[in-house]
Amino acid sequence: MESFELKGSPRTETGKKFAKQLRKENAVPAVLYGGKENILFAVQEIDLRNLIFTPNVYLIHLTIGKKKYKAIIKEIQFHPVSDRVLHLDLLEVTDDKKFTIAIPVKLVGSALGTKQGGKLALVTRKLRVHGFAKNIPGLIEIDVTSMDIGMSKFVSDINLDNIELVDPKSTVVASVKLTRAARGAQDEGEGVTTAEGTPTSEGAKEQEKEEQK
Repeated sequence: MESFELKGSPRTETGKKFAKQLRKENAVPAVLYGGKENILFAVQEIDLRNLIFTPNVYLIHLTIGKKKYKAIIKEIQFHPVSDRVLHLDLLEVTDDKKFTIAIPVKLVGSALGTKQGGKLALVTRKLRVHGFAKNIPGLIEIDVTSMDIGMSKFVSDINLDNIELVDPKSTVVASVKLTRAARGAQDEGEGVTTAEGTPTSEGAKEQEKEEQK
């Protein structure tokens, strides 16, 4: 994972009134969980933009006062209208302790099925992994080159070194499906026959001409 530097200020006050005052000062109340005790602090709202409004996942190097911690995002509360950050929860991590985090998925290569009228779809955009911080990647790359129409990539098809995938093995990550336009063109060109044996599209037209002769 990439690193992100974040500075916070210690706080002791709690409650809605104090939190409201912090937000007036363009600060966000936050809590660091996972250590011997929960640590209350505040961070400037502007410092969170490149951390939160991005698809990337970061290992946060957090400085609160004179103390330093490593952390990941646990939960973010947003304002329902303005999307401003109302509250931030971080989880402390250490080099000798495994943790679980959701990592973005990136599809690599040109799927075989897309050359035949198929459409490649990323079904699951993030996958949860469990492991040590040093082994967790910034993203999970999946090679889709060999995927033909009707094929899917499942969690069970993904192998990662030194980390464990938490999502069910049956979870679909990516798939290649035939588009409606391509299917329609295919049916029209072939002259599809119904279950009762009645030709349709171009096949029906040719039969009608034969009957009129």
